[in-house]
Amino acid sequence: MSYQAEKQVVHDYYTALDSTSGADMLDAVGKYVASDYLWRGYHPFGEMTSLGDVIAKFWVPLKSSFARLQRREDVFFAGKNVTENNDGTWVVSMGHLMGLFDVPWLSIRPTRKMAFLRYAEFHRVEGGKICETAFYFDIPHLMIQAGQNPFPPQTGAHMVQPGPMPHDALLYDDAPVEEGQKTMAAIETMIGDLGQWQLGLPLEEELARTWHDDMIWWGPAGIGATYTIERYAKQHSGPFRAAFKERSKTNHIARVAEGHYGGFFGWPNFTARHAGGFMGMPGNSERLEFRVIDIYRREGDKLIENWIFIDFLHVMHQQGLDVLGRMQGIEG
Repeated sequence: MSYQAEKQVVHDYYTALDSTSGADMLDAVGKYVASDYLWRGYHPFGEMTSLGDVIAKFWVPLKSSFARLQRREDVFFAGKNVTENNDGTWVVSMGHLMGLFDVPWLSIRPTRKMAFLRYAEFHRVEGGKICETAFYFDIPHLMIQAGQNPFPPQTGAHMVQPGPMPHDALLYDDAPVEEGQKTMAAIETMIGDLGQWQLGLPLEEELARTWHDDMIWWGPAGIGATYTIERYAKQHSGPFRAAFKERSKTNHIARVAEGHYGGFFGWPNFTARHAGGFMGMPGNSERLEFRVIDIYRREGDKLIENWIFIDFLHVMHQQGLDVLGRMQGIEG
């Protein structure tokens, strides 16, 4: 099984996107994107169905704010979607967009220093065109770099997150099929254990079924990164499960793996009710949506690294807190 054609489309799209700016961008990248394109992005962008809108509303303002923007890619792989959607091949990229943060973006005050926007992106490629994109980027992570943290102190560590420990995740050449199958099996076993938090085992025992003891969970800003099962249970998983109730069934739009790497995204992945206390927010009776991208590295038959993108601005917005709107108030 080869993903070379699909990978080449995304590679060419990135080359065109990263080397142009302003009005030239649409012409440069249009040849790689289908006319019925669907783009899903981090709040406040949401869904767009026009490449022109994506360029005008996201890329042009971002490139106007970040001088000499460059892509620093840590993960690149592809795979067949194994969800019930069964809608072909998706190409995945993860890393950072780095530039000189010289002009305000989304009312975030610039630093005139290097800044990193961590991202993960899924592209569905069909007929030589990108038909669908999920693009999650950690805006609060950028806000913290700029000294404008919108959240109370987080339980994990804040840092510019590195790529995989073996530095082997740029799969421009196709990996052996059987390795991707092993990775997907590990991911699906973990998803099955997670379920609706009703496996019945003590949390650390549950995690040890599918995770190495020295796992690293590279969490989003507002939670942070945490290392080892014991610290992950204390610094994220335990507090998160305590704060949210009635978790729905997990739902993914795409779930793919290649080699030792795999991932998924949903829109949303699941819903749950907030009992209160998470990230300083009060509880409410509404079901909250969680839009998430997860990227995994497998070692042996267990998972060992996990990069997570959760649209917390969307979560907060559902609870009545407009984080970016509040920033605009400060600016005014």
